[in-house]
Amino acid sequence: MSSVIASARSFLFLPANRLDRLAKALGSGAHAVILDLEDAVAPSSKDVTREALARAWRSLETEDQSRLLVRVNASDTQWHEGDLALMQQLAEFGLSGVVVPKAESGRDLDRVARTTQLTVLPLIESAAGLHKLDELTATRVISRLVFGNLDFQADTGMQCEGDEHELDSVRLALTLASRRAGLPAPIDGVTVDLNDPGRTALDVARSRRLGFGGKLCIHPTQVPSINEGFGPTSPQREWAKRVLAASQLHEGAFQLDGQMVDAPILVRARAYLSE
Repeated sequence: MSSVIASARSFLFLPANRLDRLAKALGSGAHAVILDLEDAVAPSSKDVTREALARAWRSLETEDQSRLLVRVNASDTQWHEGDLALMQQLAEFGLSGVVVPKAESGRDLDRVARTTQLTVLPLIESAAGLHKLDELTATRVISRLVFGNLDFQADTGMQCEGDEHELDSVRLALTLASRRAGLPAPIDGVTVDLNDPGRTALDVARSRRLGFGGKLCIHPTQVPSINEGFGPTSPQREWAKRVLAASQLHEGAFQLDGQMVDAPILVRARAYLSE
């Protein structure tokens, strides 16, 4: 698995037919950029977009290539095979991984991985995908699970409020499945409200509370909130330093600032300082 994918917090979507914006996307501070061959590209433009991406790829710097992922079209579409052929080609020149939409079959993920020789990031976008989480992670070709929150609502007929608390149990299921499979923390879906800068920060805080480690985004202005929100705050880092320093003076559990400190708390403190 690419170390970039494993540790990335922000994943910025860019339509694959807007490569003129790639330099701006890479310069946005996003840890990874997802070139989208699926929803962002009209059916009549998919073939020409794929060809343009193939031509442009070799001109990219190696460091930039390592931060790029591609979202292909779903396995039940006429463009899927052509997308996989391109992924196989780009894999030889540094592509980090492939994002697979509407993931519902471990067999399909295995085939994508074998064909492209790339690690896979499956988008969980349906009730069927949620039901198959353990089957999907059992393939061992996955780098991280990704939640497609908008498509999931469309598939299930859910009508969520802006905070999407109705989906808390779904997000928790992705976190638990990732943990069972020994995967890095999953990646949450997008925030569609671009007019309220505080909405992204609130969504990141919710995602982190539910065990997510990264988030998809659709605009460069969302990147800073995501990068900051998934990392420990300065007070959390200072707290962690004090906890670990105090732990050197005690054997077993102890109290600090009126709170019990035991093994799980020490794990959290170490995690804050390792991020």
